[in-house]
Formats: sequence, C-alpha cells, structure tokens
Amino acid sequence: MSGNVAFIGLGNMGAPMAANLIAAGYTLTVFDRVEAAMADAVEQGARKADSAVDAVAEAEIVFTMLPAGAHVRGLYLGENDAGDGILAAAGDDTLLIDCSTIDAETARLVAGKAAERGLTMLDAPVSGGVNGAKAGGLTFMVGGESAGLERARPLLDVMGKAVFHAGEAGAGQVGKMCNNMLLGILMTGTSEAINLAVANGLDPTVISEIMKNASGGNWALNVYNPYPGVMDTAPASNGYKPGFGVDLMLKDLGLAMDSSLKNGVSTPLGSMARSLYSMHSRAGSGGRDFSSILELLHGQAADSGGT
Repeated sequence: MSGNVAFIGLGNMGAPMAANLIAAGYTLTVFDRVEAAMADAVEQGARKADSAVDAVAEAEIVFTMLPAGAHVRGLYLGENDAGDGILAAAGDDTLLIDCSTIDAETARLVAGKAAERGLTMLDAPVSGGVNGAKAGGLTFMVGGESAGLERARPLLDVMGKAVFHAGEAGAGQVGKMCNNMLLGILMTGTSEAINLAVANGLDPTVISEIMKNASGGNWALNVYNPYPGVMDTAPASNGYKPGFGVDLMLKDLGLAMDSSLKNGVSTPLGSMARSLYSMHSRAGSGGRDFSSILELLHGQAADSGGT
C-alpha cells in the first residue's frame, strides 16, 4: 500500500473516488478550489493541502480529476506552460494518474513532459458515473506504460470494477471518447424508441422489458432507463438529477467530433447526437442528467404532431 497519495479535483466524480481510497486505508492529501469539498474529505480522514503544489510535494502517487484539457495542462505545466505546475513539484519517483476526460493530444503532451522529467504518467479516464464512483464500480481505460499501470492497479481496483490497458499515452482518452460517443448515440436511440412506443399506447416498462430481452437490448435499458418511473435507481426517476450531465456528454461528443475531423473518419450518428445534446443544453438542460434527452425528443415529437 502506497504511503502517500495526493488527489486533486474533488468534484462529483473525484470526491467519491477519493473517499473510497481513504476507506481502503490509503493516506490521502487532497486539494480542490472548493473549500467545502476539501472539508468533506478531511472529515473522512484526508489531509488538506494549501495548494496543488503542496499536495504533491511528498506524494508517491498523484491522482487528478479535472473538467477539461486546459485545466489538466495548466495544473501539470503551469499557467501558459510556465513550468511551475505540479510536474515541477513532484518527487523523482512519483506516479502521475490523470482520470479527467480530455483530448488525447493534451494527454500525450503532458505525458511527454512528464517523461522528460523521468516521471511516469497514465491517462486513466473512467466510465460509470457518480453512482459507479460511489460504489467503487468504475471502469478505467488506461493509456501509458505497463509498469506504471501495475503500480497503480491496487488503487484503481479500490475505485473500480474493471481496468483496461488501452495502449500508450493518450490511448485511454481515445477509448473513453469512443465509448461515450456510442453511449450518446445509444441513449438517444433508446429514448426515441421508448417515446415512439408510448405514443402508440405501450407501457414504457413493458416496451423496455421487450427491448432488453430482444435485439435492441443495451446498457441504457439495463441500468439507466431514460423514462421516468421505469427504473427507481435511474436519474430519470429522480428528476434527471445527474448522474452524468448533459454538458459533460456534449463535451465528450465534441472531443469525438474533433477527432473524427482530424482523422477523416465518418461519424454521422455521433454528429447527430452532438447536435441534439447541444440543442438540449441551449434549452437550459445542461446541468441535468444526459438521459433527459428523452424529454427533448418527446417535445419535438409533440410539436411535429400538432402541425
């Protein structure tokens, strides 16, 4: 068990991930710009750092969980790549693990800068949402050196149910990007199908069970049904409280579309899903769970029927 672990970024995902490490007996030093988030972690047994640099000063392993690539680059390399970020403060044998969902190019850039310092860095984005984070049931998609992954694996196993080595630096981000593009497509298609069934008089629970056990079966139907009242544990039955927010899905779909353009790969369904989530966000639903796309589609169907 590693003696000192730093965890930077205690948002909706980072906080429960850190809590699981504390509960497993790891010594955590935490930092977040939100004082209340740090206070919660301290109450569970963590040490509060005065800054991100302070958090990593004596850490053997560092976890980061931040909103976007710009935040990751700024944290590790310093503002405007000034060189005064946590890369400069980390010890010579520190293992760096970024669990943020960002573009693969930034992940490769920062990992390269870490390598120049002789440090190992992994990109290890996660899937499973807030409930998965709380339950220690996340899936980690890891890019980077095998030796670094083996060193990190005991901690990842505390926070997750599955760990996949996707390849070299940046590969974890590519895996997460592709997974979430498919997730956005599946949630949109599942919502369309249930809405159509309900419009034709079917009970949403009945059509969901039919599709779960037929060729339309998918993750959304199994554990995250988008129709209110069908699945008690799903955000749809809790006012679409995230969960995984619309704006986060929109960000991930944007990463996929950027990559499709750079690589000349056709992703028409991903592009359509991004357009729908963008419309949903602009309508004021950015902070709601991404399964609330069902309501946008339901509204469109109602408007079409009245013309």
